[in-house]
Amino acid sequence: MKSGKKPILHINRELSWLNFNERVLLEADDSTVPLLERLMFLGIFSNNLDEFYRVRVAMLKRIVNFSDAVDGFHLDYDPVKILKEIHKRTVTQRRKADEIYNNICNELTKDNIYIIDETKLNDEQGIFIRQYFKETVRQYLFPIMLDRFRNFSNLHDNSTYMVIDLTHKTNPAAENLALIEIPTDHLPRFIVLPQGQDKRYNVMYIDDVIRFCLDDIFAVLGFVKYKAYAIKFTRDAELDIDSDVSKSFLEVVSESLKQRSRGDTVRFIYDAKLPHNLLTSLLKKFGVKKRDSLEKGGRYNNLRDLMKFPQNLGAKKMRYEPLQPLEIPDFSTSKSILDAIREKDILLHYPYQPFQYIIDLLREASIDPAVRAIKMTIYRAAKNSAIVNALINAARNGKDVIVFVEFQARFDEAANIEWAARMQDEGIRVLPSIPGMKVHCKLILVRRKENGVNVYYTAIGTGNPNEITTRIYCDEHLLTSDKTITADINKVFHLLDDKKYQMPKFKQIIVSPFDTRKFFLEKINKEIKNAKRGKPAWMILKMNNLVDKKIVKRLYEASAAGVKIDLIIRGICTLVPEIKQHSENIRAIRIVDRFLEHSRIFVFCNNNEPAYFIGSADCMERNLDYRFEVITPIKDPNLKNDLQELLQRQLADNVKARIISANHPNEKIHVPKGTPKITAQFDFYQYLKNKNQNQNQTQTQIQTQENK
Repeated sequence: MKSGKKPILHINRELSWLNFNERVLLEADDSTVPLLERLMFLGIFSNNLDEFYRVRVAMLKRIVNFSDAVDGFHLDYDPVKILKEIHKRTVTQRRKADEIYNNICNELTKDNIYIIDETKLNDEQGIFIRQYFKETVRQYLFPIMLDRFRNFSNLHDNSTYMVIDLTHKTNPAAENLALIEIPTDHLPRFIVLPQGQDKRYNVMYIDDVIRFCLDDIFAVLGFVKYKAYAIKFTRDAELDIDSDVSKSFLEVVSESLKQRSRGDTVRFIYDAKLPHNLLTSLLKKFGVKKRDSLEKGGRYNNLRDLMKFPQNLGAKKMRYEPLQPLEIPDFSTSKSILDAIREKDILLHYPYQPFQYIIDLLREASIDPAVRAIKMTIYRAAKNSAIVNALINAARNGKDVIVFVEFQARFDEAANIEWAARMQDEGIRVLPSIPGMKVHCKLILVRRKENGVNVYYTAIGTGNPNEITTRIYCDEHLLTSDKTITADINKVFHLLDDKKYQMPKFKQIIVSPFDTRKFFLEKINKEIKNAKRGKPAWMILKMNNLVDKKIVKRLYEASAAGVKIDLIIRGICTLVPEIKQHSENIRAIRIVDRFLEHSRIFVFCNNNEPAYFIGSADCMERNLDYRFEVITPIKDPNLKNDLQELLQRQLADNVKARIISANHPNEKIHVPKGTPKITAQFDFYQYLKNKNQNQNQTQTQIQTQENK
């Protein structure tokens, strides 16, 4: 850095997010990752980018379009410059993704797996594909002739389309364009062809199945030649409400949203082989303006479908070896889960330990005659949710079941509304959504009558209680019957139910939007005071995103005071670590591995009496000020020790961890020769496994002594 140059203390949140998605792409490029898993990471990268454009880029474009119309509207960044930088980076990343994809395809051939197109079919395969098309595919195809089509706003966001350039036998010079939507909502994107004598695995995109059979659709109309090109729209999805925009601005934009049936196009991707005259014609027909993000793509769009690439091909080495979920000794098959929770607090670690225990908890509560009520918040439910079915069973058994379903969960609104309707039909009381506020906390509360007294049991999570996501998300779930904590959780449900939204007095838990910001600031201030007094002062903060400006500013102040700060931030981190006189005591890392790091864990030195907390909130303005979130203390020393073991392994990871910095956002950790490799996720799994074995051995020894 040049002398006198002011250091950059804040990374733009959108650019920081692109750094995170670049880290996902690096995992797809890692030759030590099994090949089919690398395809999975490419799919995740593509899916992430789609959502980023639908929400964040869309919001920036609205800011550009409407900022002139709002008096006094201002930002501390230039949205036009940010949009240009986003476009530049995403084009570079997409090109890299295409390169990685081609490399993986070449590697797959070494394991006898070939991704082929319609030009590579032999006669026998061609017969199979035509039969598959006639029996399975054709019924879902409804071509649109573009010269007669008018309502282009009805084209589906994020679907894969093919533009077909048709040549008619009687007028070959005339422009005839048709549009076909690839029916991936009904059919798999990838077709595995029957194996021949060569025992090759041949995989084909459904796009190419359609390309091969275009004559079956258009020949009857007199067309004799067909050229197909992939295109894709990404539309404005919704208003992402953050406090970096003013209320007046939000009102203007909200009105604009009401006036249109579908979101504007924020990105248009087209096959690079599409002739320029056809591209110009399409842009005019679709109403895509040049200021919208135009991107040259390849033969295939929506590579998010790579997440569903056939996994039953090739050798086992092409996939991660499955980790068998570890049983929890406290939950034996013959023991009541509620009894176990009554004896002591239990902390579940997903996906290393089975989510089935939560389903078992609800099942037991649904049939236990002493259980009177079950309350729960649902942010995202699985497609065939065992959780919802357990709640329905409880209602059928006469329990008072109250559920808050978040109808504003991004991209899951329709599914959540459907679940809510079904639960209401079954007699469950579904609490209505709260305008302007999302309920993001992950809570379960069971009320049981014991000796004439109400006794409560609660589950507080860092992620959704979802039997699908808990197989791939790293999250924590506290199960406790602690009287103070359960009483606090009961207050949260009363708050959601009575809709007065007056701030209750919580004794143990921390709740947004009331006191989470205050909690973080007070904890950081305490460490600052201790550091200035020469006492031990440090903190470890693990979360998905660190964005809030006030929290970031206070962390800089803590670093300047001598507080040692370790940050484990999976996604956005606007704080810049290791800047002299500002953040030289702050170290930040990002971990991307086979499981998605999702847990929020906060540890403060607290004058050498470390205080541990887990919860649903990140340090973002929306989590602190515009959502209902819950953070809970962890009291049991054994559970604190488990969290410490988890965090220390993550901080020591020298394989999957990357250093977050301003100039090198995904820098590898330097590992001196001879240093043991540490992979946090695998090592923590081994820790839990060894702990189980030691507990079982101890229990066996106790039983042996008792038998003697």
